[in-house]
Amino acid sequence: MASHGTRGRSGGRPTLEEVAARAGVGRGTVSRVINGSPRVSDATRAAVEAAVAELGYVPNTAARALAANRTNAIALVVPEPETRFFAEPYFSDILRGVGAELADTEMQLLLIFAGSDRERQRLAQYLAAHRVDGVLLVSVHADDPLPDLIAQLEIPAVISGPRSAAETLPSVDSDNYGGARSAVEHLLARGCRRIGHITGRLDVYGAQRRVDGYRDALLDAGHGVDELLVVQGDFTEEGGQRAMRELLDRDPALDAVFAGSDVMAAGARQALREAGRRIPDDVALIGYDDSAIARHMDPPLTSVRQPIEEMGRRMLDLLLTEIADDRPAVSRGLERRQVVLATELMVRASA
Repeated sequence: MASHGTRGRSGGRPTLEEVAARAGVGRGTVSRVINGSPRVSDATRAAVEAAVAELGYVPNTAARALAANRTNAIALVVPEPETRFFAEPYFSDILRGVGAELADTEMQLLLIFAGSDRERQRLAQYLAAHRVDGVLLVSVHADDPLPDLIAQLEIPAVISGPRSAAETLPSVDSDNYGGARSAVEHLLARGCRRIGHITGRLDVYGAQRRVDGYRDALLDAGHGVDELLVVQGDFTEEGGQRAMRELLDRDPALDAVFAGSDVMAAGARQALREAGRRIPDDVALIGYDDSAIARHMDPPLTSVRQPIEEMGRRMLDLLLTEIADDRPAVSRGLERRQVVLATELMVRASA
């Protein structure tokens, strides 16, 4: 900790990080207090102001001057077709969380779809003109060029889940591995033994981690993993229905299915009904997301709850921290900020 007065840890001027550490808050919170934002409590504001006084912190006036050139706009970029955005509750829940966190700021939110090459090229030109202060990227696939493009443009960005274990951009995600494990362990505890898994698109790291959780839960319980019981879906209802039919063809005796999303679980339910299978008597069914779909299905769907709105709020908070950061973008990129939020299995009648 820096000593009392005007000298920081490095012997120079106290830094924003040292103020944040002294006050017990994040960098973004300190920036909001310094910039007069109403989005902090009185107690937090007092703690930050006390830390500023104790350390003798002086805001970087050059960085503050740069703020005058900001657009006060943030882009929420979805590299998917519009049809998928409006069909899946995940996206609207993320948007709701981001919107709630933005409500008390003066920043505008731009929703941009970039599901085609043409849309990506148009977005690249838009971002190159520095018309936004930062970017939130939702539903990023492993081979998507957008994150690297944004990094090259030195635009602050946060993604809704890492592209791989070696992610360098800040990200916010749920515990996909732990959530999948809890689903399969629940099915095993019910006495299920032939447990199928409908995966999401496997170029999405979160979907890969759900497969890992599924496999490890079976192995740790002393069961082998039958690869015939793992069928790839695509996070759509049609994909879930198609995958469920394939599972039934491969193993008519299967007694449970863990689907990688509630939307796919809805498709699986339709296929099971067409095949005359009762849920949960013949086949137990679990989804992922705990969206409104889960609660309104018949029977109500057991699902892994990931706090999607909270993910949206944390993404924006992390992005505002990045925007407020007065260090070069290259230095920011060297510090991984990977937030992982806990999941919870919501048990209902389907399993």
